[in-house]
Amino acid sequence: MTKKVGESSKSGTAPASSNWLALKKTLPKKASSRSDSKEESSRKRRKLDHGASESPEPAQTSYASRPIPAPKHVPEPEQGDTKNGESLSILRQMIAGEVTYTDNQQLPGKYLALDCEMVGVGIDGAESSLARVSLVNFYGAIQLDVFVRQRERVVDYRTKFSGIRESDMIKAKPFNDVQKEVADLLKDRILVGHAVFNDLKALLLSHPRPMTRDTQYYAGKHKVVKSKYVALRNLVKQELDVTIQGGEHSSVTDARATMAVYRLHRKEWEKGNTTLTTKKRKRADKTQDEGTGDIEGDIAEAFPGGGRKGVSSGITTVVRRGSSDGEKTKWWKELAGASKGTMRLKTN
Repeated sequence: MTKKVGESSKSGTAPASSNWLALKKTLPKKASSRSDSKEESSRKRRKLDHGASESPEPAQTSYASRPIPAPKHVPEPEQGDTKNGESLSILRQMIAGEVTYTDNQQLPGKYLALDCEMVGVGIDGAESSLARVSLVNFYGAIQLDVFVRQRERVVDYRTKFSGIRESDMIKAKPFNDVQKEVADLLKDRILVGHAVFNDLKALLLSHPRPMTRDTQYYAGKHKVVKSKYVALRNLVKQELDVTIQGGEHSSVTDARATMAVYRLHRKEWEKGNTTLTTKKRKRADKTQDEGTGDIEGDIAEAFPGGGRKGVSSGITTVVRRGSSDGEKTKWWKELAGASKGTMRLKTN
């Protein structure tokens, strides 16, 4: 009896046909497929385990080849944006009025920048009259911005430069009220300005020299510019690459620009500066009241230009002094007396 293909016998299995052997060579080996699947599954397990152990936040320390990424909510500063510890982009935004202030940043603080605008009065509008006053704090927040009512007829509003129009005078305040507001704000604070003596002259005010920071003076003194009397627009363009006063001027923008320049050089310019101490102020006031002591030394240091408290520096003040025994004498009657000395003219 013959055996069929694939039928088993007692001695073993029947030999496979040639067709089966050829087909078997084309099939993948079972052992190798098992090892591949094991390797793939182990690789997946390692990946899952590694992902579970990682923290969702980036590591705070890393190798030099893997720099730590900055947090997304903190923008990285542009290269070359910082100068002398101040951000140039923030100062530019301050000048443009694009800064959002916190409640504390809106307070007057220690520093105030002043700028004024003028109109023309008198013959052909040649005389300047105060028309607008602006004060901003260290961050550029406006503390005062008012128009000043004119006592004389305005011949030239100088709108091309001042930015002031006749309609602005509707809301203008009397000069005395504006002067008092400025004086109250500047009291015991550091005044920042550009050629600020012109603004003070227009306001008929004085400010202690140790508490005044004139950016025009300091820029020349510290060799920031070559010119001794640099214009504000040129200084701002050089230091901050910002163009101001291109058309109509704004005293708010100019005051912010002045403060921006001061902030940029504050650390250097403040070296050696000392504010007027309380002791020195009291000594100056005492000297003024008693009419004794070194007027030129004590008072002139407290009030720039040799001026005295409450008196314009442009006015000559006669100080009456008492005699050595404390009695007041009619000194004007003794000027021509021999006891006080005589004057002789020597002729050839």
